Amino acid sequence: MLFVDPAGDDAGPGTLERPFATLERARAAARPGTVVSLRAGTHRLTEPFLLSSADSGVTYQAYGYGTAAQEPVVVSGGRRVTGWRRGDDGVHRAEVPGLATRQLYVSGRRAARAVIALDHRLTRTESGYVIDDPAPATWQGEVEFVYRGVYPWSEARCQVSRISGDERSTTVTMARPAFDWAIRLYHSIISWDGPGAGESNGADAPTSAENSPAFLTEGAFALSGAVLHYLPLPGEDLDEVVAPVLETLLHAKDVRDVALRGVTFADATWLRPSTPEGFLHYHGNGYYDGGELQTVTFAEGQGQVTVPGDAATMPGNVIFENASRVTLEGCRFTRLGGVALEFRGEGADNTLRDSVVDDVSGGGVVIGSGALRHRIENTHVHHIGRDYHGSPAILLSGTRDTVLSHNEIGDVPHAGIVVYEGRGAQVLDNLVHDTMQVLADGGGIYVSGSQGDSAESGALIRGNVVRDTITPYNFGLYTDYGAAWVTVQGNVVHRADAPVVLNVSPPLEHVTFTGNFWDADPGAAPEGVTLSGNTTLPEKAFDDDPAVAGIVANAGLLPGPSTARGR
Repeated sequence: MLFVDPAGDDAGPGTLERPFATLERARAAARPGTVVSLRAGTHRLTEPFLLSSADSGVTYQAYGYGTAAQEPVVVSGGRRVTGWRRGDDGVHRAEVPGLATRQLYVSGRRAARAVIALDHRLTRTESGYVIDDPAPATWQGEVEFVYRGVYPWSEARCQVSRISGDERSTTVTMARPAFDWAIRLYHSIISWDGPGAGESNGADAPTSAENSPAFLTEGAFALSGAVLHYLPLPGEDLDEVVAPVLETLLHAKDVRDVALRGVTFADATWLRPSTPEGFLHYHGNGYYDGGELQTVTFAEGQGQVTVPGDAATMPGNVIFENASRVTLEGCRFTRLGGVALEFRGEGADNTLRDSVVDDVSGGGVVIGSGALRHRIENTHVHHIGRDYHGSPAILLSGTRDTVLSHNEIGDVPHAGIVVYEGRGAQVLDNLVHDTMQVLADGGGIYVSGSQGDSAESGALIRGNVVRDTITPYNFGLYTDYGAAWVTVQGNVVHRADAPVVLNVSPPLEHVTFTGNFWDADPGAAPEGVTLSGNTTLPEKAFDDDPAVAGIVANAGLLPGPSTARGR
């Protein structure tokens, strides 16, 4: 066994009495079968912790893991900010040369990025906007425009290049290529009668602006050049202010039989949205990065939207690539700026269990194309998508035989669980609540595309409780966009705009809803959909029906001394 202590010495032997100081020194000394025991404290990284195939067979765990004496261990990619000076305006400022970040944490609390609503009259031009108000010409700093609902399920971010003005108006020049891309991407045509009909472009109407000292309110910050501005909450001290600086905490590639137990991964950022390319979100964790655009027609030709031909994806702050038989147990992923945890490439039999994923700017957990037999179980994923509101809590894309069981997912701005085209996914006995809090057109559980080639090889969505799916135009359990070979069985779905949807474009094929309980009749089944033995209950009956009670009691985190509970 090797030991690492933030107060240790890399020149030592790595024993309990004379521990190493860094994870990297322990990695170099470890051999297959080695347990690296991490002592209490914050293990600060100055560069990503990289593991390769040569590092297989090693366990990294908190000292005393699984006992009452387990020590709290944090692996951090953050930098402490000191040297604050208070101005006459109450704003505290710190010189931070070379700092690039999009988040700030004060005594562990996520500070808000300074923001104002764009309720001004503005007109889009070829290079940006003209605002019918001279006041915005005084905005300083690296201002960013946010476009919430640019499509109902999307939110974009573009940098401002320059602001100027006269006594009558303000001229805003936007950074390119993001602005030009946004105009091309967020173009839609709706030909049916009703709200939103006609031709529209989401780039016409930014909804808010961020990151100017002029926007500061209590508890908010702005980074302007080499100066960090922060207006404290009443009585707040600035003894522990951390700015995340690394974009990757851990990248393990081609490893086998690695375990991490009882470790908290914290304080990482993601800087892509701060570039001239911006963050042109499309769906899930996907965004447009230039290249081909496609037109998708739906609703029998009455609707048309523009989509990326090949979307890029938000990266993980913790990445396992082409890794197999990795176990993450009793871990926490928090204060992160991209996707918290990503399984990338062709790996097999990786497991996340008894863990917590919370306070994440983007997505919670992603299992990507090529993954085989991965599992997420007894894990609590909540308060993700804090900055990028289209991000789902858990996303499966192109996986095979993935199992999501007994997890709790809640307090997210869009979808809870997203299952894109793949094979054999099983979503079992999860509690999914308080989703769709910001954007629209999504669901507590969202499934799209083909999930196999038979009922046996397809997706099984069983025993889940999906409730409180909040914003208008959503579905508690959403089978969408040509979902095929999906069995939806024995779920409880209530308090949504609608519990399920049956008529989508392209249409559903070989989708069966059986033995479910919901609070609204979904209507007649179209061709390709089977409804069997489902029960529509009034809301008050969900507390009294014994069959519902049995499903509710079995869904979500398992009882017992799990490290995932109570956080």
